[in-house]
Order: sequence, then C-alpha cells, then structure tokens
Amino acid sequence: MGYLIKLVKMARPYWKYLIVSGISMLAITALNLLGPWLVRDLTGIITNISKYPNAKRMIINISLILILSYILRIVFQFLNSYLSHYAAWNLVAHVRTLVYSKLQQLSFGYFVDKQTGQLMSRVVNDTANFEVLIAHAVPDLFTNSLIILGVACILFIINPVLAALSLIPIPFLVLSGTVFAKKILPNFREAQKALADLNADLQDNLSGIREIQIFNKQEKELLKIKEKIYRHINALLSALKLSAVFHPTVSFLSSVGTVIVVSVGGLMALSGKVPVQDIVGFILYLSMFYQPVTQLSQVIENVQQALAGAERVFEILQTESEIKEKENAQKLKNVQGKITFENVSFSYNPEVQVLKNISFEIQPGQMVAFVGPTGVGKTTIMYLLNRFYDPDSGVIKIDDIDIKDVTLKSLHDNISMVMQDVFLFNGTVAQNIAYGKEDATMDEIIQAAKIACAHDFIQNLPQGYDTVIGERGVKLSGGQKQRLAIARAVLKNAPILILDEATSSVDTETEKEIQEAINNLAGTRTILIIAHRLTTVKKADKIIVLKDGEIVEMGTHEELFAKKGLYYHLCSVQLIDENDSLIREV
Repeated sequence: MGYLIKLVKMARPYWKYLIVSGISMLAITALNLLGPWLVRDLTGIITNISKYPNAKRMIINISLILILSYILRIVFQFLNSYLSHYAAWNLVAHVRTLVYSKLQQLSFGYFVDKQTGQLMSRVVNDTANFEVLIAHAVPDLFTNSLIILGVACILFIINPVLAALSLIPIPFLVLSGTVFAKKILPNFREAQKALADLNADLQDNLSGIREIQIFNKQEKELLKIKEKIYRHINALLSALKLSAVFHPTVSFLSSVGTVIVVSVGGLMALSGKVPVQDIVGFILYLSMFYQPVTQLSQVIENVQQALAGAERVFEILQTESEIKEKENAQKLKNVQGKITFENVSFSYNPEVQVLKNISFEIQPGQMVAFVGPTGVGKTTIMYLLNRFYDPDSGVIKIDDIDIKDVTLKSLHDNISMVMQDVFLFNGTVAQNIAYGKEDATMDEIIQAAKIACAHDFIQNLPQGYDTVIGERGVKLSGGQKQRLAIARAVLKNAPILILDEATSSVDTETEKEIQEAINNLAGTRTILIIAHRLTTVKKADKIIVLKDGEIVEMGTHEELFAKKGLYYHLCSVQLIDENDSLIREV
C-alpha cells in the first residue's frame, strides 16, 4: 500500500483525468446495474400481462431506456479507457524521467557494482508495469468493488434470504485471494530480477560482440543468455501456475453460490413464495455479483506484478547520493586554476587504502604530470578533484576554496577531462566535439579539432564533420576517438584541463603533434597530465611521482632524473637518456 500511495501522489498532475475516468466508471456501473432491473420489470410485465393495460407502451419505453443506456455506456467506456490510459502512460513517462534524473545525480560509487542493463530494465521495464496498475488494476478494483456493493444491495432488496445464501462462498474467495497474493509476489519479484539480469547480459554481449567473435565464445555466451532467458520464463511460469490453480478455484466457488441460489430459489418459486420475475432478476444480478469476484485473481496478479516493479524503482529513487552539496553551496566563479591537496587519504573499500596523506599545490597555469606504476592512485586523484568521490580525510581546494563548499555544476563547469576510456556518443563528429559547449560555432569546433590534431583525419571522413561515428565511436580508431575527446575538452575551454592517458592510443608521430598542441595551451590554463609514456611529461612544470598511494618524489624532469630515484627508474625502463632524447620504448 505504501508504494501504491506514493504512485498515486506522483500522479497528482493527472488526477483530473483520473477523476473524470472514475466518474465514467461510476456511470458505467450504474448503467450495468440498470440493465438486469429493466429485464426483471419486462419479465414481470410479460408474466402478468393482464395486470398492465398499457403493457405495449411500457415494453417500448423499457426498450428505449435500454438502447439509451447502451449508447451512454459506449461514451463513458471511451472516457474511462482513454483517460485512464492517458494518465497512466504519462505517469510512466514522469517516473522514468525521475529515475533517470536520479541516476544522473548519484555518485560514481553507486555504479561500481551495477550493470547498465539492470539499470535500464528498472527505467523501462519495471516502470511499464505502473500503466497496468493505474489504467487497469486500480480501476478494475474500484469498479468491481462498486458492482459488488451495488448488486449486493439490490439482491437484498429483491430477496434477503436468497441474498444471504449467495454470500456463502465469499469468505472462501477472500481467503483464497489472500493466500494467492502472498504466494505470487515472490515469483514476480524473481521474474523482474531475472529480466533485469537478462537485459544486463544482453547489453554487455552486444557491446562486446567483436570480442565474443574474436575469441570464438559465441556458443558459451549463447548458453549463458539462454539460461537467463529461461530463468525469467520459469519465474513467470511459476506465477502462472499459481494463477492456473487460483482462477478455476474462484470459478468453482462462484458456481457453488449460483447452484445454491438456483436450487433454493427454484423451490421457493414453485411454492409461490417468490415471483418469477424476482428469480430471473436475481439470477441476472448474481452473474454480475460473482463476475468481479472471479476477476479478483487477475487484479491481484496485476497489482503484485506492478508492486514488484515498484520496489525496484523506488529503491533507486530512495537512494541517497554519497556526494551531497551543502545547502548554502556557492558557485565557483572566475577560477584561476590553483589546486591544493592537503593531507588527502582515500579508499574505495576499508581494506585497501588507495591514497595516503597526499599533499601538493599547483599554481594557476602550471602543467603538472602525475606518474608512477599502474594502480598507485593517479586517476583517483583526478576523480577526487572532480568530486566523483569524497576523500576519507583531508581537504581539496580550488583557488583556496574547499570544493565541498561549491556547487557540483560550477565545479564541473571549470574542469575539462579526457579520460583513458574515451566515450563518444552515436552522433556526428561535430556534435561530439561540441558536447561541452552547446552554442559552439563551426569555426570553434574546427579550431578545437586542429589543436587536437584531429582536423586532417576528420576531413577525410565520408561526410567530414557531419559523419555519424556510431555507438561509442565504433567507426573510428582508438587514436581518432582520443583526439576527438581532446578536441571536446579543448572546446569547453575550462580553466583546468585533465588529460588521463590522453595519448595512450596514438602513434608516436601523432603523440608529438598532440604534445605540441598541449604545449601551446600551457600557461593559458592549469593542465594535469597522467601518463605512462614519459615523453609526454618531460616539459611539465612539475612532475609528481607516486608509489603505493604516496608521493615519493616531486620536481621537474631534470631534477628527478638527477636524483636517480623511482622516476629515473621509470625513465630507464623506457630508455630515455638524460639529454631527453628518446631511443626506444619497451
């Protein structure tokens, strides 16, 4: 009920449509109740025609009222059906928007153990069940309740004894419905989870289809997907098995009630205790009385399926982001680019500390490189600067302002980042470059591409800057994707530029061109570089060397090379002599 109440509150903008739909349902119910009563009156006229001198006129009037009721029922059925669906699908769209918006607000830590396909399933599949709940289950429950109440009143008006007898199966129907609801919900939960797992594996496999083919894993992956498909199907079949038992049980109990009324009512009619028209009317109303009761199973099934999805949707909506803005957070303005880390420590999990007491200061316009073996925390420093995570201890400042005191939007507006794992959207080259600056002119896009040494290869593409590059830039080489990412970061023109292995996928000649472009940017903004290929960092104003999450050396290339410490060792591995000439890379 808690989830149902939350959904009803979310549907507040569409209440007017639901109210009109509800009024239409009331009208439909009233019209449905009118039909059997008119048939009862008609039966009374025909069986006692001598008592009605104007019987012909009465029959014609009853016929006219019936046809009018049928016409009105069509109108109200249209209003009920369309408006309830209109409200329901708009609610689905609203909730999907809320869930996606919430996902965008959650910190990086939330996505570490989540699969994209699972989250997509919650946004699309689980929310779709709300339409069934709002447009079908709840209206059906409301309508059926009205019909049961209305018919019960009429039955007692016609004959209290027969009405009391017709209620005998009701306790058994309620009991079976309660048991059914408790049994079926776990099956729908499992079905929703299995569907999410299936979507997750499909998304992974379609993204990695080339690797599957290269390593000849088609059969293995097919078996894995097949297993997930049948896990989902079996969970649904378990729920349907319960439905297959419950539906006939409800029908049988309803039939027992009808048998009781027919037998007792027939005997009462024979003895003259009940008029024939009352028996006819009673039987007609009795079918209306048990019909909504028999539909209870389908309503319960729809409700349980929707609530199983609601649990998974509200789990996201109720998740608190690990990264929170202060209520009075200020905007980061007129950034010069000074960066300060003061005794910063961080761990992704309590067992392993990634950074230990990291302290350094970068002046505006400096180019600073971070080097060291893989896994020492270089990229983590960049994540902390962007506030993708918060440090366990210590303070991070930009222009002497704690980044926890500023809005996340203004923080990210002032930082451009080219990550090692480049992500490009399925759009044109120009759209991807201009992603960080929506109002960019074509001249600005081309200039950024030239700085990133991407202009020449873009011109050779089939449609130049209007070439669609495919999902994740699948139509481009690794080096081409990285240069587009650099162009995108350059065009954003933020005062802080982060290059995380930005030249790792380019050849030596292109690397030199990009390095020259980066050198041209030196002094115009603060540049932070992470690189394993040390030729990229030789001209940095400062090089920070990390080992086991700690800063072990800091200085210029010449200073660190002369110390013959870890940096010297890293250079020696790549065979760079003290005159800075590259002999070869290993």
